[in-house]
Amino acid sequence: MFIELTDHLRCVADHDESFLVLIPHRMEGRRVLHGTLGCPVCQAEYPIEGGIADLGPPPAGAAWTPGRLDAAALLTFLGLEGPGGFVGLLGDAARAAKDFAAALPGVHLIAINPVEPMAPSPGVSVVRARRMPLKARSLRGVVVGGAAGADAAWQAEAIRAVLPGLRATGGGPVPVMDGFELLGAAEGWWVGVRR
Repeated sequence: MFIELTDHLRCVADHDESFLVLIPHRMEGRRVLHGTLGCPVCQAEYPIEGGIADLGPPPAGAAWTPGRLDAAALLTFLGLEGPGGFVGLLGDAARAAKDFAAALPGVHLIAINPVEPMAPSPGVSVVRARRMPLKARSLRGVVVGGAAGADAAWQAEAIRAVLPGLRATGGGPVPVMDGFELLGAAEGWWVGVRR
């Protein structure tokens, strides 16, 4: 897990959004290989093992994928250019992480609940969580795939994590929520702006 990601993570317990405190046990450069994340509100502790932050088992649910899009299409949907910041790839969307990282160097990717086993890399952190583990207004963009794409609560939490004026995209039903403006939808995919 990229150490700077700590500033964007939140406790997934059922209380107001709270930051997490990192206690690294083993690091390699800017990556935490083993450590503990702790919540000062509820005292929950979440392990980091093998570079993967584990904030609880992902919710069960069938993956809903309207058809995979490649990294170039996802980048076009998100409208991203230039380095810096974080982009979330939920569920099935994490499969595009390698190509996405190559196409947009300098942006750190967060693979949340990837559907296939995935090892973290210098440009990609892997997080398992039972609920969206990122603070509000912390991402440059998010791609919602897999079971999260068909779940209104996950969609809302993912969109909430995007900075205002930036985009979210996903496969599944079109999100209906305050603060989200749909730009377009076709063939099971949607893209919109967080307001």
